[in-house]
Amino acid sequence: MAHTAEPIIVASGLRAGYLGEEVLRGIDLTIARKDAPVGIVGPSGAGKSTIVRALMGIITPYAGSVTFRGRTVSKLRRGDRKIFAGEVRRVSQDGVPTTDPRLTAEAYLKGALKDARKAGRTHGTTIEGLLNFVALEQHFIGRRIITMSGGERQRLALAHALATRPDVLILDEPLTAIDPGLRSEVLRRVKELTVDLGISVLLVSHDLESVDRLCPTVHALADGVFVQSGPLSEILAAPAHPVVADLAAAAPLTAQRLR
Repeated sequence: MAHTAEPIIVASGLRAGYLGEEVLRGIDLTIARKDAPVGIVGPSGAGKSTIVRALMGIITPYAGSVTFRGRTVSKLRRGDRKIFAGEVRRVSQDGVPTTDPRLTAEAYLKGALKDARKAGRTHGTTIEGLLNFVALEQHFIGRRIITMSGGERQRLALAHALATRPDVLILDEPLTAIDPGLRSEVLRRVKELTVDLGISVLLVSHDLESVDRLCPTVHALADGVFVQSGPLSEILAAPAHPVVADLAAAAPLTAQRLR
């Protein structure tokens, strides 16, 4: 993909894994400002979440590099790390990571809006507006987070990330606990909002329907590398790797619809 805007995150020749065992064997990926959403698909264990961890600086590459505005992500100093945390937000399948029995949705989102104002990244929305973005009804404002379902916590985590108006939103299986019909509606709203705010999105998921709804460009991951890239419909119609063929076979209705 050609990039005319300033690159924000760049992975070049990324090789990474755990305990000395390589999972990724050479990943090249650039996320630039206001890019169209990009998807990464692949089977369980292919290394999708490992890419996310490397991009976020959670793990250090064995070789190659991951940079944020030209600086190595895993070696960012305190000031740059704070900037990175504001510009790049991750939403995982775990949703809101809290065990605080008193924390409410209102307090959680109010904190995000406060952080956005401090960083000069506010976009004039309200807590009510944030809940609407992710299809949560207004009565959730006073709900304690520990009483919410997995899908509700996933949507709240997404609203929290959107509140800070990041430049890059990295979604790692973000809506797995949500009913498929509602998932489509949430993705539609997220797509509209991220376009309006100029937020670049990376969606990492095994859910082909979600990836297709959000991402015009998709990378298929297998054997630690991207084995095929392009629109998901083209990838599934003409698999260039056995793993891609398996993905199409595992979701025949989706593959047929996209063709």
